[in-house]
Amino acid sequence: VQLVESGGGLVQAGGSLRLSCTASGRTFSSYAMAWFRQAPGKEREFVAAISWSGGNTYIADSVKGRFTISRDNAKNTVYLQMNSLKPEDTAVYYCAAEPTYSLRRYAPTASYDYWGQGTQVTVSS
Repeated sequence: VQLVESGGGLVQAGGSLRLSCTASGRTFSSYAMAWFRQAPGKEREFVAAISWSGGNTYIADSVKGRFTISRDNAKNTVYLQMNSLKPEDTAVYYCAAEPTYSLRRYAPTASYDYWGQGTQVTVSS
């Protein structure tokens, strides 16, 4: 499966962005999906994950209450709505996918086989 992220850009602190990740293939609905981010000089970190049906979502504590993850299986797309952005949210955001109906460990990068190229999000103060 190929993943293509979009929606990144430059935004002022307090602003909002919505990232999209569109997947190729006809089996998108059987994939658990996630968003990660990586700031310069830091390790890639978990942001949010969503189960194949969208019935279960998981949000990192650092963005809880500000970010939400959702998916539209008819459009093969997963979204990350980011509100109340802070300068520390600046990073390259990556979409990840794992073909499973039961993702037990959603935070580790090793849990996902497929990755997008990333989209830059820059939050100015």
